[in-house]
Amino acid sequence: RIKNILKIHQDYRAILDNIFHNFNYFIQNFDLIEEWLLSDDFKERYKKENHPYPSLLDPKKLNDKNEKINYHNIPAELAWEMNLPLPDNYEFVWLSSALSGHAAMTMYLELCEVNICKYIHHNPFIIYSNIFMQLLNNPLKYNVIAYTDYTHVYVSRGDLKRFLNLLNKNKPVLYLVRDPISRLKTGLNHINLKANRLDRFDLDTPIERVLDRETYYFESPLPTCDHIKTYWIYAESFFRLNFLTQFFKIEKITYLDMASIKPEYAYHTFSQLNALYHFRQISKNLFHNTVVYDMLGAFLSIPLILCVDLENFGVNYADGKIIEILITTRQFFKLHKINNYKKINPVLFKDNLPFENLIFCIPKEQFVYLENNLTLIKCIQSYLEEFISKMKVKFDLKAKCLICENQILAYLKNNQTLMRQWKKIFDQELICIKQHHPNIVASWKYYQEFEKMCKELD
Repeated sequence: RIKNILKIHQDYRAILDNIFHNFNYFIQNFDLIEEWLLSDDFKERYKKENHPYPSLLDPKKLNDKNEKINYHNIPAELAWEMNLPLPDNYEFVWLSSALSGHAAMTMYLELCEVNICKYIHHNPFIIYSNIFMQLLNNPLKYNVIAYTDYTHVYVSRGDLKRFLNLLNKNKPVLYLVRDPISRLKTGLNHINLKANRLDRFDLDTPIERVLDRETYYFESPLPTCDHIKTYWIYAESFFRLNFLTQFFKIEKITYLDMASIKPEYAYHTFSQLNALYHFRQISKNLFHNTVVYDMLGAFLSIPLILCVDLENFGVNYADGKIIEILITTRQFFKLHKINNYKKINPVLFKDNLPFENLIFCIPKEQFVYLENNLTLIKCIQSYLEEFISKMKVKFDLKAKCLICENQILAYLKNNQTLMRQWKKIFDQELICIKQHHPNIVASWKYYQEFEKMCKELD
């Protein structure tokens, strides 16, 4: 019987490799595996198309808890080794490239009670195993598998190919896209937090030291178009749209332009998505101002914590002597689900702040030590008012140095070899979306200007 299996599949190398790689398991569960490998379902799903990662077990049975062998009694590591597709209890796959609004999209989906199964790592097995457990641990939720192609957490095409092949290609796919020139702009202006930054500080810490927490690529003090040729042209995962979509059925892919999830359009867009995916619809007022990674958001992507020693203010604090004031944004407060904290902006400030999204909050159990202590409030208020004032000056100066799309186009026009390199990348990775959704590409103002420049060059 074993010889018969090997003979039948002698021309299908991928399943033979799987069998011999997991030979002990193959022998121990031979009857079950034999039935699967001789089935019409295996032939249609894997062998007929010469699938590079065929499953050693029947995915339909794996999803049935009543079966002797199912996802709940197979370790994730073994599931990966046997090329088992991820458990099937997810509604669609959400793909996006970095710098395309995925943080705002995450917030919107979570407001719609979508459980986003995602893990950021350079090792595809780590991604797979974490999503594997997230799906098993949330059998009744509206689950979505998400993968964002970050440039700073690089997964090679070869490694990513295996992970994507273990997703169900019959599932709907939502791909969040954006004008590539605008993505470059955001990338160039993207800050990196310094390794020696202060995330925790106290009332005696010089404010200038607290605010000195960010840099740009290669520790540049300011953004520069030179990073287009020294960093972004080598960031292979910056633009892999065509590569990522090839693992799914074209008719199952819905492209969503980032412009359509701006606050003024988001409610209408999500009403349309709800008709496709049937997740929970939410009220219109919840879509107000969800830009997550603006300058303030990037600066506070890891929140700041102001530590205040209560002993200096004559407070008898039974549970310790330090209260911690969390400095973050309204968007991150939602995105990171910061629970058991109370916002204290009204306690500290009578007037509106220059940053409408900036919030200060404190653990709810610590609020009692703050609310009626006018001396403590005044001291914290004085420090934070100076902090906000100096941060405003810093941000105003930084805003004048930010790069815009027209500067990028001018830079490329003066670097024709570089422009040809980018054209080659764009031509390759935009094949599918140009063919099936030319309206989206036509709406990309700066990419269209780039194309015009290339034609003039030719």
